[in-house]
Amino acid sequence: MGTATNLNLHSGEAEAIVIVKAVPHASKKHGETVCCAGIDLHGNWLRLYPVSFRSLDEGQKFGRWDRIRFKWRKPSDDHRIESHRVDQDSLEIVGEIKRSERQSFLSNLIVTSLERERAAGRSLALLKAKILDFKIEKRSDKEIASETVRFAALHSQKDLFNTKSIIPYQPCRYSFKYRYQTDDGIREGTCQDWETEATFYNWEKRYGETQALTAIQRIFGEEWPSKGMLLAMGTHSLYPDVWLINGVVRLDEVNQPTLF
Repeated sequence: MGTATNLNLHSGEAEAIVIVKAVPHASKKHGETVCCAGIDLHGNWLRLYPVSFRSLDEGQKFGRWDRIRFKWRKPSDDHRIESHRVDQDSLEIVGEIKRSERQSFLSNLIVTSLERERAAGRSLALLKAKILDFKIEKRSDKEIASETVRFAALHSQKDLFNTKSIIPYQPCRYSFKYRYQTDDGIREGTCQDWETEATFYNWEKRYGETQALTAIQRIFGEEWPSKGMLLAMGTHSLYPDVWLINGVVRLDEVNQPTLF
């Protein structure tokens, strides 16, 4: 299965199972980037950044549950223990975890308190929470326009970020929000999972906007929470006490501590 990732090293090579692929972010320093996170083969969380996902070669474009190998070094501007700066050219997909193995692979990482994780110095967590509400909110035209301009400006500087000629990312017109209960109390946050957004776009093309939104509400707001779902959480780089919903993970028969 390979060796464990030594989080105290300054550089190295690692393998991880991808759990998180958040929506693209417009960064003045790194260009269009995607915050990704995975779990190495011995149960350590690894934050992988920056990844200019849409400029990757087709054979490098990984998804959730893919097993990837990459070279990394510790960043000088991000002191969260799980954070690794990825050598994007070294990324390769080397396998995929079987569906039958996913529950056992993740079971020891499931938590029900973010405050306990923060107190232990961790900034990534796989959270089992009671979903109280799921809301779809239309974003303002002004907000969408501003974000679109930022991405377009980045892609006009291809030489600076050494990116391929790709169509600028189009921000989603909707926000998907969860209100949920943990051992710490009730929280609310916007889901930044790229696969959720991509699902909306795919269904919109096939069925139209109204039916796509109805299906998103049913699947992510009702079916997944009832059948088994985890929230992949991560702290904000500038605000370590702020937890963001970076991904939603569908998983049957989740073993967990008893809530409340």
